[in-house]
Amino acid sequence: MHIRIDLMALATTTSLFLGACAQTPAPGNAPARGPVAWEEIAALPIPPADHRTEYGDGPLQFGELRLPRGAGPHPVAVIIHGGCWRSQYDLQHISHASDALSHAGIATWTIEYRRLGNPGGGWPGTFQDVARGTDHLRLLAERFQLDLSRVALVGHSAGGHLALWLAARGNLPAQSPLYSPDPLPIRGVVALAGITDLRTYGAGTGSCNAAVVPLLGGTPDEVPDRYAQASPIELLPLRAPQRLLHGTRDPIVPVEQSQHFAARATSLGDDAEVWLIDGAGHFDPIAPFAPAWTRVEEAVRSLLSVR
Repeated sequence: MHIRIDLMALATTTSLFLGACAQTPAPGNAPARGPVAWEEIAALPIPPADHRTEYGDGPLQFGELRLPRGAGPHPVAVIIHGGCWRSQYDLQHISHASDALSHAGIATWTIEYRRLGNPGGGWPGTFQDVARGTDHLRLLAERFQLDLSRVALVGHSAGGHLALWLAARGNLPAQSPLYSPDPLPIRGVVALAGITDLRTYGAGTGSCNAAVVPLLGGTPDEVPDRYAQASPIELLPLRAPQRLLHGTRDPIVPVEQSQHFAARATSLGDDAEVWLIDGAGHFDPIAPFAPAWTRVEEAVRSLLSVR
């Protein structure tokens, strides 16, 4: 496992994301501030998407496409939001990150999906939606000049879990309800404070930890096959580069989720790196105004060979 640590502004306060489910900052002389709070994200005006497109017939089976300036074909980041897989948190809060990446020369396809509390959310609908939404890029590519040879998956928190799972779905058995016969090829995954191990995370005592059992419809003892098919650490190796960015002051997803995953992935031959963001909390990696954002953009651009 490769771990890179730089210094960033020290944090003195932290904030919990109630019901929401990331390792190096760029050096510099930015003023010190505490970790980004959920309220700061929620208060931002929502940047409009260029296009909203349905990938299915359900009301939550759609995505938002944001395009960079200039002629394509454009590299693409598939963006998957977090929120503990719960219905009260939708794609709006990650739209700022999607918009910032599009201004950095990367098309962003931000997927909405059924979640806990929505009809059909949880097992298997949540997983089937993000898979179908990702593969829908094939239908968008010609119309919007997208470069399907340069696609990266980017997810935050529970969305980080889903991004890693999407990269791993080629390892699923054909009899699985989550199986995709021809997954869209990807260049790599950027997991921001990602939940990587559903068994260990679900054993925690936080409000987000408590969402794992309803997500899969039972405990590991009750539905072991579902955990084996839904937990990214159990589907390694991914055979695609992984960059796991994690704040050292994250109170919602322990940094060990990224560290243990990368250690296991590396032992199996994957290119997996953990980038610790010193002093950052859970929401810094999706806040374009935070010092941590330069590292997020660097990770995505490097996987997509964007200069």
